[in-house]
Amino acid sequence: MLGYSQWRNFLSIIEKVKDACKNAGENIAYHFADVSKMVILGSGAEREVDNIFLTRYACYLVAQNGDSRKQEIAFAQNYFAIQTRRAELVEQRLIEYERVQARTKLAETEKLLSGVLYERGVDNQGFAIIRSKGDKALFHMDTKMLKRKLGVPDSRPLADFLPTISIKAKDFAAEMTSVNVQQKDLYGQTAIENEHVDNNVAVRDMLVGRGIFPEQIPANEDIAAGVFL
Repeated sequence: MLGYSQWRNFLSIIEKVKDACKNAGENIAYHFADVSKMVILGSGAEREVDNIFLTRYACYLVAQNGDSRKQEIAFAQNYFAIQTRRAELVEQRLIEYERVQARTKLAETEKLLSGVLYERGVDNQGFAIIRSKGDKALFHMDTKMLKRKLGVPDSRPLADFLPTISIKAKDFAAEMTSVNVQQKDLYGQTAIENEHVDNNVAVRDMLVGRGIFPEQIPANEDIAAGVFL
């Protein structure tokens, strides 16, 4: 009984954590199931005694509310602390992985777009200008200003420091530009630049309509500085 030598003392903890379970909106009957078991007495006879089946969540609540001076409770508290931290690390790793995947996708989209634009009279310098104009439409500031705001070195790609949602926003706008340039049969820097700006404005309007202002989202860790498994 997690270090409690007397059943009534253990039950007092159980009643306390049942309240916590109820306040959390959980089903008490599911997490604390009243059962019975047979025990062998000194005479060799058997007797049925009350017992309680606890789910993992119930054990966690008991550990959190129990007497930490008891070795079993202290061990349980340490165990759940470690498991919680492990879960946090796994979640963070998944978030980082999604961001890396989004960044890789953006690089592929921009490479494809660059090729499409090159065939339509836009050189590398022109593509850089178009991309910067797109950033200004999306973030309400050009690439250089946004880098300064986010603390991104001038020599580093802006997207390596953007959060996932901003990376995906840039990718979506670039995808639309790639499609529309071909469908509308656009040629030349001016026409394509206007198209790319319009697409970034559309993406920004969608985000702002949901209360998301991309230029207000803090920079993330440099993707190139991390090691992602």
